Amino acid sequence: MVRIRLRRTGQRHQPSYRIVAADIESPRDGRCLEILGSYNPLTDPFTLDVKEDRIYHWMKNGAQPSDSVVQLLKSTGVMDRFARFKAGEPVEKLLEESKAYFANRKAA
Repeated sequence: MVRIRLRRTGQRHQPSYRIVAADIESPRDGRCLEILGSYNPLTDPFTLDVKEDRIYHWMKNGAQPSDSVVQLLKSTGVMDRFARFKAGEPVEKLLEESKAYFANRKAA
């Protein structure tokens, strides 16, 4: 079973994370199938970069996001857009909406 979860990177006391698709049995910082994005909690507001189309692909094929990843994706609207993707909305429209959201977030 595949899980979308966080993989810790960065120095001691300066954590940053990668969002990865990994086998459920592999260790936290072990082998992953694909890197899907990054998350830095130390910036204000936090920095989150994701490959939203790849997240849709993995979740459509049965990957389960961890609780912490679900919280991050909900806070940026990715989970809402995924629900609309499952309902049949075209992925191109959702990705344009996502780019606009993240561009406004970086400008603020």
